[in-house]
Amino acid sequence: MADNARAKKLADLIREVVAEKLQRGIKDPRLGTHVTITDTRVTGDLREATVFYTVYGDEEERASAAAGLESAKGILRSAVGRAAGTKFTPTLAFVADALPENAKTIEDLLDRARASDEQVREASSGAAFAGDADPYKKPGEDEAAE
Repeated sequence: MADNARAKKLADLIREVVAEKLQRGIKDPRLGTHVTITDTRVTGDLREATVFYTVYGDEEERASAAAGLESAKGILRSAVGRAAGTKFTPTLAFVADALPENAKTIEDLLDRARASDEQVREASSGAAFAGDADPYKKPGEDEAAE
């Protein structure tokens, strides 16, 4: 078993090599410049690597990019093997990153909370207190009332 530091270093190297190769080395028009490598994780035995990516575009472009990455997997693994210089080159698995969808969901929830806060603010703008303005007793008030 490899230590976590070695797996992290290999994951960083894989991310850099794959991103560089996608940008300059692969001429597949399905990949283009709208594929971004966001993260890479390597198993503890350094045999498998998961590469997370995002695609700027609609669902059709995402499917096209996934097919392009799948077809370029061998070329990318060869480039990683040359750069890493390890005895065994990890197999690559490409997974679409859910980060943009999660960020959009959070933004939508924050927009709804802001709208709800604004409604409460508008409803309370002309409202008065249900009781006295200051409902707390102060020292000496009871003595003055008697």
